[in-house]
Amino acid sequence: MTVPVDYAHPANGSMRLALIRLPAMGPGPKIGDLLTDPGGPGDSGVTFVREAGQSLFSANLRAHFDIIGFDPRGVGASQPAIECVSGPTMDRMIALDPIPTTAAERQAIVNAAKTFDAGCEAHSGALLPYMSTVDAARDMDAIRAALGDPKLTYLGFSYGTFLGSTYANLYPARVRAFVLDGAVDPTLPFVDSLIQQAESFSANLNAFFTACAASQNCAFSNGGQPKAAFDALMARINQSPLPALESGDPRPVTLGVALTGVTAALYDVSAWPALGQGLALAQAGDGSILLRLADSYDQRNPNGTYSNIAAANTAVTCADTVVPTSVSFYEQLATTLEQKAPWFGANEAYSGLECAFWPFHPAHDPVAPRAAGAPPIVVIGTTGDPATPYSWAVKLAGELRSGVLLTRVGQGHTAYGQSACIDSAVDAYLISLTVPKSGTRCS
Repeated sequence: MTVPVDYAHPANGSMRLALIRLPAMGPGPKIGDLLTDPGGPGDSGVTFVREAGQSLFSANLRAHFDIIGFDPRGVGASQPAIECVSGPTMDRMIALDPIPTTAAERQAIVNAAKTFDAGCEAHSGALLPYMSTVDAARDMDAIRAALGDPKLTYLGFSYGTFLGSTYANLYPARVRAFVLDGAVDPTLPFVDSLIQQAESFSANLNAFFTACAASQNCAFSNGGQPKAAFDALMARINQSPLPALESGDPRPVTLGVALTGVTAALYDVSAWPALGQGLALAQAGDGSILLRLADSYDQRNPNGTYSNIAAANTAVTCADTVVPTSVSFYEQLATTLEQKAPWFGANEAYSGLECAFWPFHPAHDPVAPRAAGAPPIVVIGTTGDPATPYSWAVKLAGELRSGVLLTRVGQGHTAYGQSACIDSAVDAYLISLTVPKSGTRCS
């Protein structure tokens, strides 16, 4: 479908959004459409529904709703898509040392951020001012209208919760039932979000170490001392990158690649065995599994190209938030944060440089989403979520006038599909509008 590039001046151009429908399978009765977004920002909702729609969404939901996925503006198959740099350039950026200790290593990170931003401006500069979450939320309402739904039913994950809360704040009377899983607190200052996310990933890695040490099946137990072995392994990789012997890929597995692979596995507890195997293989001198995990996280294709998730993620983040623009600020933050969150802190801090050098900056941060007049909005947080810390869900549920907090006690990112208790509460709300008791906790 077609939407305006600039909603304030709709005659000044349009863009095309890609959508996908997974039809309701009955026996019904069909309630309507369930719009969903997997997060990112920058993840493809079309790919999400195509690949996970039949396995993630319960048979009960699919009996009553058409599942609708969409690629937000600038993302995936939507046109024009945000483009920044080539595959080989992405390879070089990901391979950089994420914990720089020399002036040359720090300058390499600065140069990479400038190169990335310059590529975004050169290839997609005209679109960059219109990539905010408010713009994408207006697109969601255009999708609702095109589907013919008087009110919207929505299940958003991760960044998709920010999209959902923004929509509810703009159009509270058009909300039928919203579930926001893996909640983002849109009012959190940019730097605070970097700090809290780094600390959360670090805590989740420590949870992996605890589980690995207690398990007879963890390939990286190292006699019950996986943390010490991990620290030694990462230090070794930083000094001498590993080959990917098993996969035959010529790229060296640097510390940046290895830590990206670790990050990818922390999103889902079901990936912890693969993380243990990848670390054990790396300990034996082969970085193949860590490289595969990193490629899945960065959405690198076998031919060396990448999806545009990194480009779109940066475009949305920088369009939404006010950020410090001084390089020295990020250098100091990296030093402080690496002490608080070893192996994740410096990389998280330096990630802010891409917005620091962005060609334009918003006038203010996102507003608190009150959504006054909306029906109950269910906000889900997982106590051990590495990517969207649990405190963010608590905060968002409190910001929304009709927010209802639902908690999954456990590790991993998002909750739906991870807990029968969560699934039952979500399905009952989306189908029958039965509101879960606020404060409900599910294991």
